[in-house]
Amino acid sequence: MTSWLVALNVGILVALLVVLYGLQRRHLSFSTRVLVGLGLGLVLGLALQAAYGAGSGVVAQTAQWYAVVGSGYMRLLQMVALPLVFISILSAFTRLQTASDVGKIGGWVLAVLLVTTGIAAVLGIASTLGFGLHRSGLAEAAATATPSEDLGARMQRLQSQSLPQKFLELIPTNPFLDLTGARPTSVIGVVIFAGLLGIAYLGVKRRAAEQAADFARLVEAIYGVVMGLVRIVLRLTPYGILAVMARAAATSNLQAIVSLGEFVVASYVALAAMFAVHLLILAASGLQPTTYVRKAWPALGFAFSSRSSAATLPLNVSAQRQLGVPAGVADVAASFALSIGQNGCAGIYPAMLAIIAAPAVGIDPTSVSFLVTLVAVVVLSSFGVAGLGGGATFAALLVLSTLNLPVGLVGLLISVEPLIDMGRTLLNVSGSMVAGIVTSRVTGSLDVGVYADRSRTVEVSA
Repeated sequence: MTSWLVALNVGILVALLVVLYGLQRRHLSFSTRVLVGLGLGLVLGLALQAAYGAGSGVVAQTAQWYAVVGSGYMRLLQMVALPLVFISILSAFTRLQTASDVGKIGGWVLAVLLVTTGIAAVLGIASTLGFGLHRSGLAEAAATATPSEDLGARMQRLQSQSLPQKFLELIPTNPFLDLTGARPTSVIGVVIFAGLLGIAYLGVKRRAAEQAADFARLVEAIYGVVMGLVRIVLRLTPYGILAVMARAAATSNLQAIVSLGEFVVASYVALAAMFAVHLLILAASGLQPTTYVRKAWPALGFAFSSRSSAATLPLNVSAQRQLGVPAGVADVAASFALSIGQNGCAGIYPAMLAIIAAPAVGIDPTSVSFLVTLVAVVVLSSFGVAGLGGGATFAALLVLSTLNLPVGLVGLLISVEPLIDMGRTLLNVSGSMVAGIVTSRVTGSLDVGVYADRSRTVEVSA
């Protein structure tokens, strides 16, 4: 009987995938198809949970088949992510004229990312204190919670390193190993390696222009091929999102979400407040926030459903281009933000957990000295956070271990991680876009006409 029910559930998924293909054949826009896939997946997943229960054998077996489409799609995204980061950074150097241009753009991008991460930490602290989570059952549980075996191993590794050693860990020793994503800091390792190659290219350009021109043509050719591969994968987005959401909704522990509902609500209040800060920054730069939301939606919606900043990289760059950001700046902003200054994962989340955990070791979470130290540690720890799923956990462990706070709290929140991580990833991507736009605005390279042109939006050709 179970096998027949599983077959029925798989058949429903296949039927919905066919519906999405029909919408593509009717030339419905890419962003609309992504939204439809997201909605259909959510409804299907909740229906499966209502019919069988999240822990049933039918749902477990169905989820394995759904993972063939959903997880298979995510694997393809991870396959192209690091090569795209590498070639995007390198091509940014070949498009810029001098090292000073690179330094100016990189400096502004880093400044915006780090400042906004600091603001995000403050908003996370304010939301946690406002909801009184430092006096809740979560705070009491933090004192006695025992980290899981996996979290314990990661915590032990982090605690065995001093702060200088943690920074040293960011420097790559084998860039080819980092291109496989083998280390937690692989993304920033790839960024550093690509940046050094780019600087070397600029040096060769001054001494041997012909050789540099050959290298630049090679880089642009590889960039074109990689982007072609990216477009192939992105065409699968509506189908992948449908399966990912269906599986997530069907297997989510709704009771745990309800029991931790106050933390979920407090998290989204902080995330919404920080997104409003992004819009205020754009308004202060003389740009229309509603235009930004309209053009950025395909990338932001994809980030929300995929929970991967790295997977969103191609749409991130495309959205920035449609907002008038030059290609070189867009590549730098999108790539840097994969491992530095993620407003949601490295800003809001670890700050909230630190406030909740502080009373467990006798620290007053409202103490000015503790709050200043916390924000500084959050900003410094935002270097090297992976742009793939699990980056927030790594950031939280890093901040809590640095401040000698109990890390078991991270394990207590695992059940609601997927729900909150969607909003955090959206905010991460928005922060990188704002960094690119503000940098372009400050350096005078933003095409305001393109930004204001509402007819130009991100699409992925079928």
